[in-house]
Amino acid sequence: MRRSLFKSKIHRARVTQADVDYEGSVTIDANLMEAADIIPFERVHVWDVTNGARLETYAIRGDAGSGVICINGAAAHLIHPGDLVIIATFAEVEEAEARQWKPRVVLVDDKNRARAVGVDEVPGPQRRS
Repeated sequence: MRRSLFKSKIHRARVTQADVDYEGSVTIDANLMEAADIIPFERVHVWDVTNGARLETYAIRGDAGSGVICINGAAAHLIHPGDLVIIATFAEVEEAEARQWKPRVVLVDDKNRARAVGVDEVPGPQRRS
């Protein structure tokens, strides 16, 4: 059996741009993509902490060190510059590997630079980071 598990996330990044005329996707600073183990064209979930919007799209690489988080296409009607978002990925994992799985979590500063990269442990009581 395979299980679909949370693979990685960029936690509480600030949206820097939105471009409704672009074809689609979310542009993410290349450094953040690397830190979160996200590759170009990988499916990502974008959860807007500010307004509750949730969507799926794919990632495209932005300039390294730019801090860019740009919501492209129709999603720009839902998620706006200044909003806080969580960008998450999932993976299909074999049962044996799933029992030892540790997702990667990237915490960012106010300029969308990675300030901490770690693993998400087994969930416990609600915590805020």
